[in-house]
Amino acid sequence: MRAVDALTSTKPQGHRPAKTSRIELRASEDDRNLLDRAAAALGTDRSSFLLAQGRLAAQRVLADREHFLLDTAGQQEWERINNRPARSLPGLVRLLERPSPFGNPAADAPQA
Repeated sequence: MRAVDALTSTKPQGHRPAKTSRIELRASEDDRNLLDRAAAALGTDRSSFLLAQGRLAAQRVLADREHFLLDTAGQQEWERINNRPARSLPGLVRLLERPSPFGNPAADAPQA
């Protein structure tokens, strides 16, 4: 299992959805020149470069919120913890049995 797997698209190679949305941003001349040089070094244009690099950055930011990458020992520990029987939490049971402070008191009352 590689960290890169979580950051790559699940869409088939060569699949390119229609670009129907426009993104605009302001940059200093120095930033624009730097971006243009980097895009040229990769043999692409500024828009394609920014979109590809922005997509990678967004996937990295969201990766730990969407994917869990564990080695074998970590996965076994995860499974051990999740397979334990649920504990009884009397305080939580009492809290959940109380009427909601946000609802209609008549609607929250037990029905006979």
